[in-house]
Amino acid sequence: MKDKVVVITGAGGVLCSTIAKAYAKQGAKVAVLDLRLESAQAVVDDIVKNGGIAKAYAVNCLEKATMEEAKEKINKELGKCDILVNGAGGNHPKGTTTSEYFNAADVDDEAKISFFDLDEKGVDFVFKLNFLATFLTTQVFAKDMVGRGGIILNISSMNAFRPLTKIPAYSGAKASVSNFTQWLAVHFAQEGIRVNAIAPGFFVTNQNRALLFDADGNPTPRTNKILAGTPMRRFGEPEELIGTVMWLSDNNASGFVTGIVVPIDGGFSAYSGV
Repeated sequence: MKDKVVVITGAGGVLCSTIAKAYAKQGAKVAVLDLRLESAQAVVDDIVKNGGIAKAYAVNCLEKATMEEAKEKINKELGKCDILVNGAGGNHPKGTTTSEYFNAADVDDEAKISFFDLDEKGVDFVFKLNFLATFLTTQVFAKDMVGRGGIILNISSMNAFRPLTKIPAYSGAKASVSNFTQWLAVHFAQEGIRVNAIAPGFFVTNQNRALLFDADGNPTPRTNKILAGTPMRRFGEPEELIGTVMWLSDNNASGFVTGIVVPIDGGFSAYSGV
């Protein structure tokens, strides 16, 4: 990774900040992109404190112009993008049902969201945040790789393999990221650009912490179901993503690997429940 320029979106979050620090530790120059500049800067400060090279940039991955501006600055301050990690994504309450299974009584219950109550704007936002953000960011930064080669790493999810209850928008959106990963891999194969994805299972992040633990820190019923369906019976640690990320980022180690989505899930995708 020495002197490679790595661009990471959503890098202020728990998982992608860990990935950013790992690249920096390997000698890469890391562009830390996040919607919130303060979140990105906190990651950069930690990298620099530990002797790494990184710069923070505030971007909205759904606004191509802001990414073009960031790319221009990155090219001047760090160099052309060698590795792109599309980490921006997430869910939205308006794309989430209250119950796991349909209950007709929920339709008339104002306190609950049934399938028929799902807000199309919420669903649209989730698809944009996951698929469109990946699409637009790749359009901007893959231009640096044309004629030079490069690596694109997308962040898919277990939802793309086996959709989870309650979150149809997020599941569908992540499935589109996996499909897009394969499409890009074929499209750029003769340009020397490899495109792969990782599909994390269940990790505790700032986005899902309140769903997994109550105010006293006790596991919620949702957590108990998740762990029961994970053969290793625990959540993943962010650092456990790094080995796969570095393998897919190393042309010597994975130079003939493109178009795959790697589960990192403690066995969740392999378990039938029996």
